[in-house]
Amino acid sequence: MAAKKSAKTEEVAAPVMTGYVPTLQKKYKEEIVAKLQKEFAFKSIMQVPKLTKITINQGMGQAVADKKLIEVAQDELTTITGQKAVLTYSKKDISNFKLRKGMPIGVKVTLRGAQMYEFMERLVAVALPRIRDFKGINEKMDGRGNYTLGIKEQIIFPEIDIDKITKVMGMEITFTTNTTNNEAAFAMLREFGLPFKNNKK
Repeated sequence: MAAKKSAKTEEVAAPVMTGYVPTLQKKYKEEIVAKLQKEFAFKSIMQVPKLTKITINQGMGQAVADKKLIEVAQDELTTITGQKAVLTYSKKDISNFKLRKGMPIGVKVTLRGAQMYEFMERLVAVALPRIRDFKGINEKMDGRGNYTLGIKEQIIFPEIDIDKITKVMGMEITFTTNTTNNEAAFAMLREFGLPFKNNKK
């Protein structure tokens, strides 16, 4: 049984250049909103789903035996996202895993605003195409308008120097929206360029 995680440290957003608007943020306002409003017959643009945050999590069960892994993961995730990664901690004792409440067991970054769009742009245009034999990503939403993408190797991100990594580690990237409409949320993520295996749900 995996331990649940919770961050106990506030995440500090990276500074953004004044006036800088990421390409995908601009595309959402100028193209995607109108397209989704027409596709789903929304009466108002206020009904069109929005992406509210992207959360990147790395669970580090091995960190119980090797504390250095947490430090490495924190540095790497900070490098990948451009925002300081925070530690996540065990909420309870699990004797079978030699895990005590309050032990660091992972790292996390929550991106919003320009950082969120900029990260998604790099993910879609650069990182995902670097996956070996890539054939698209799973299409399954969570039933509440959100989507989680599992990445097996952090080395798909060009910010990571493959010659300097100490361990290949995966991560989960969760796209959180402001809607529970799975179909509309999926359509929005598709329009952002997430390479789903098929064009329809």
